[in-house]
Amino acid sequence: MGSVAAAAAMDAHMVFVYGSLMADEVVHVLLNRVPQSSSAILNNYHRCGIKGRVYPAIIPMEDKSVEGRVLCEITQPELEILDTFEAVEYERHTVEVSLPEKKLEVNTYIWLNKDDPDLYGEWDVEEWRRLHMSEFLEMTVRFIKELQSATT
Repeated sequence: MGSVAAAAAMDAHMVFVYGSLMADEVVHVLLNRVPQSSSAILNNYHRCGIKGRVYPAIIPMEDKSVEGRVLCEITQPELEILDTFEAVEYERHTVEVSLPEKKLEVNTYIWLNKDDPDLYGEWDVEEWRRLHMSEFLEMTVRFIKELQSATT
């Protein structure tokens, strides 16, 4: 492997996604590509809805698990876009996820206030796709346009 490829590989991140970022359409708007991904499970966390919002949160919770995907080979600039997209209510943490063939340490975004009274129940990705994905995509397009205009 050449030194550029080695440096690029070392700069790559993996990110566990469990909500709107499981939709390739949303990821494509944010990153202008759809990275390779794998199904994964995050143990001892719970995915819940947030009152008044169409996206979920995850919080630590024993004996629960969250199904999601690991986005592979996320560059540092792409990770910074995801950090901005996830805003101030989430914090990026390193967690261990289980893939069918192995366990991996990856980044994910955890809701800051695990005692938030607005958290409730289970968040359903298929219901989100049916009811909210098109408006969420429009919001994501506006977000990325604002982000790009702020950096140019």
